[in-house]
Amino acid sequence: MMKAIVKKCAIFVTLVAIISNIYIFTYPSLHPQSCSWNCASSKRDYIPIDSLNGVERWLYYAKRYINDVKQQILPSETAEEKGGPSDIHLLALGDPQIKGNWKHTPYITRLDTFGNDYYLGHIYSMMKKRLHPTHVAVMGDLFSSQWIGDSEFFNRTVRYTHRLFKRNTTWLEAIRDENHDEDNQYKVDWVNYADDLQVRRARVPMDFQFGYEDVYSWDPENEDSLFINITGNHDIGYSGDATFQHMARFYELFGKDNYWIEYDNDTDHPWRIVVLNSLLLEGPALQPEFLNITWEFLYQLFERRFAGSTVLLTHVPFYKRAGLCADGPEFRYYPADFEREPYKKNLLRSQNHLSEETTKRVLNLIFDNGKPGIILTGHDHVGCETIYNKDNKSGQWKASKVVESPEHFIKEITVKSMMGEFNGNAGLVTGRFDSKKLRWEWTFTLCPFSIQHVWWFTKVATIISGFLLSLLVLL
Repeated sequence: MMKAIVKKCAIFVTLVAIISNIYIFTYPSLHPQSCSWNCASSKRDYIPIDSLNGVERWLYYAKRYINDVKQQILPSETAEEKGGPSDIHLLALGDPQIKGNWKHTPYITRLDTFGNDYYLGHIYSMMKKRLHPTHVAVMGDLFSSQWIGDSEFFNRTVRYTHRLFKRNTTWLEAIRDENHDEDNQYKVDWVNYADDLQVRRARVPMDFQFGYEDVYSWDPENEDSLFINITGNHDIGYSGDATFQHMARFYELFGKDNYWIEYDNDTDHPWRIVVLNSLLLEGPALQPEFLNITWEFLYQLFERRFAGSTVLLTHVPFYKRAGLCADGPEFRYYPADFEREPYKKNLLRSQNHLSEETTKRVLNLIFDNGKPGIILTGHDHVGCETIYNKDNKSGQWKASKVVESPEHFIKEITVKSMMGEFNGNAGLVTGRFDSKKLRWEWTFTLCPFSIQHVWWFTKVATIISGFLLSLLVLL
């Protein structure tokens, strides 16, 4: 009797586990148009589904799903060569905000944090295997809070690097070996960072070596794509909070916060990536020198008079009136009688967008040549798409949902968060060079996964299935 019950349960749970595992490991094939590079998805034979009845529609979806899964498992050996420069494939991931554990953190919360790392890592692994991106960008807010000590910042960096993105952490351990306290815990030498910063600022022009050229990987021997980490307010704070300590440890463990990479100069198809720390553009700031450096970066960028297309990667979205996106403009400042930290009085505490004036200045400095480009931001977890139209006479930029200035406009994509409560999204940017028009064209699609409970359900079902099958053997 007992064995019969266990057998029925084992069969049922095993079937559920198999189906749910098939789903989480093939979910991009349910949305092949959204989960493929634009140039690839456009070649597939899609038909208007509105013309299909219920049964025909389900058969169409099933056939499309099976064909896409088959294509991922057995990729075609021959690819169509279009000639001209290679397409640009950039995978954008919004605001993971990974949390940490403390001495008295409940075990259920620790388990949730552990699972969340692998949930986010699963999204990246699926996209990496499916799409082989040339560039990967995480749009800031790597961590859930900037108010953590150096050792916790280091621990989260190791988790972020290894669990989420399967990257080598040997170099991180080497940094800790050189910079640690008496308990062998990582501790940043922010005083040395601050001193070096002041020396570089004193040079004319400021010497921060902002520029790179034709970089396709920071570690070519181990990685075949370029990985970009962008500063978020939960990583370094807003300008009223950002300290030398915040900036020093981000710089040491993640790299520069402002830089450009130019590609294919001296050709008819140059393009560049601009990484901008938009948190240090406006104040009043705790360390005004950070703002000076960020604006110096923009001025040096402008003075290059770059002739190609630009992909701008930053965290805080540009100014737009309320109603265009989930977040409207909001600026908060520390009160004049802020007793807890009186040195912060009247400083910038938070912002949802850049101000209208700063938006105008930044867009004019970066997109001055009239060439097509695209902006990717984070911060607003819900996501949004906005068109910035430029009036060439006044130099003003107007945010809208439609193109109003065909001769000069830039699309801003606020990448929807990859966190579980927002369905674990991945943003796909495709750049394709039009050899007839001699310009880059940029498209964006959003590939959703599922709420984190689906991932957890699959793992729990798999464990229970294994237990029941083992118990069945013993009985």
